Amino acid sequence: MRRLIVTEGLPCSGKSTTAQYIAEKLGWSCVTEGSGNNPADWEFHAFVTEAELCEFSPEEQAVILAGEQRCGGYVVPLAGLEGELFHKLLRRKIYDFLPWETERPVMLDKWRSFAEDLREPVVLDCVLLQNPMCETMMRFGMTEAESAGYIGRIAELIRPLEPMLVYMKTADIRPRIQAALPERGEEWLNAVVDYHCGGAYGKALGLAGVEGYISALEERQRREMRILEGLGLPFVIVEDPFKDWQGAYDKIMTAIVSDRE
Repeated sequence: MRRLIVTEGLPCSGKSTTAQYIAEKLGWSCVTEGSGNNPADWEFHAFVTEAELCEFSPEEQAVILAGEQRCGGYVVPLAGLEGELFHKLLRRKIYDFLPWETERPVMLDKWRSFAEDLREPVVLDCVLLQNPMCETMMRFGMTEAESAGYIGRIAELIRPLEPMLVYMKTADIRPRIQAALPERGEEWLNAVVDYHCGGAYGKALGLAGVEGYISALEERQRREMRILEGLGLPFVIVEDPFKDWQGAYDKIMTAIVSDRE
């Protein structure tokens, strides 16, 4: 029986709103990006290996040891921390600073426990394509095949949940970014531009500014579409939902209902 639906797409594509809509229609719970309590993801956590404990004071070690013990270390929530310990742990934040050989097993372990522990059905967004692609492609500059291999491993872990993917495809990225600016602000735009242009992918291509950010997103979407089709999971693609939201929602719910029958 299906217990997981994931909405995916580029930033500002409407995936979080869509996730909430699907959850309401199905009577499921919904966890969207940035909630800080994602059962399948480490959104604002640091990872400290056993070998690194010696770099912290006994008082700091006590905080770290209260975290979740995983993969030869401890996952520590950063929310609520402050001062020197916060800044020391921030340098070990999952997604932003860990080397890939450290981060990969920690993330896969999180997915494994999520798949094993999930009891009630849930709708998530971003976690299967966007977040892994931001890491593998944008931050580390991996090839499409390397990204696909990692995402495929996640797909195998969650396959017992009979997941379905809903992809919100953006036909024209620039208007969507511009439309989101009044709500998200220039600080958000500067941060995402820096991330996409300053990582290994952006540097390799010499990307810069908003134009570089949009170029990176265009290529990411092309790769995601190909990876999506190769995962062997049921999915529905919604083309440019902003033109007709009701039509988009009808298509999604029809696909979900049909696939469940």
